[in-house]
Amino acid sequence: MVRLDVITTRGGDAGQTSLGDGSRVAKDSLRIEAIGAVDEANATLGLLRLQTRGDPHDAMLARIQNDLFDLGADLCVPGDSAEGRLRVADAHCARLDAEIAAMNAELPPLRSFVLPGGTPAAAHAHLARTAARRAERVVVALAAAEAVNPAAIRYLNRLSDHLFVLSRALNAGGDVLWVPGGSQG
Repeated sequence: MVRLDVITTRGGDAGQTSLGDGSRVAKDSLRIEAIGAVDEANATLGLLRLQTRGDPHDAMLARIQNDLFDLGADLCVPGDSAEGRLRVADAHCARLDAEIAAMNAELPPLRSFVLPGGTPAAAHAHLARTAARRAERVVVALAAAEAVNPAAIRYLNRLSDHLFVLSRALNAGGDVLWVPGGSQG
C-alpha cells in the first residue's frame, strides 16, 4: 500500500518531478502530460459520480476510477515491460467491453449522432468521455516517442466508448440527437 506522510516535498520547485522508477523529468514532458491527462479524466469521473450516487452505474465508475489510478501508475514507470510493475492489462479492457455490451443491450439503436447533454448525469458522462479521448490522444503521442504499455491505449479507447454508452443509459433512451442543418433555418 502507498503511504504518503509528506505531500509538500519541494522536489518539484525547479520544474522537475520524479517518475516511479526514480528518474527525474521535466514537468512539461510528454509523459507527465499523459499522466496529467489521465488524472483529469479521473477527476471528471469524480464529478460524474456526484450524479450517480445510489445508481448501479456508480460501482462501475468506482472501478474505473481505480483503473485510471492504475493507469497513471503504469505510465509513471517508463517502458512497456510488466516485470514487477503495476500495469493495465487486457482484462481491464475486457471488463469494459462486457459492461458496454450489457448497457447497450438495454438501449434503442441510434438513428443519428448524439449531442452531449440530456440529464445532468449524462452531460457529465459526455464531459468525462471527452477527457478520456484527450488522455488517449496524449498517451498515443507518448507511445510514438517512448515505450508505453499498449494496453494503456486500448483501455483509454474503450473507456471513451464506455462513457458514451453510459451517457445514453443515463439519458434512459432520451438521447439528444443531432439534427443536421437544424440551426440553419
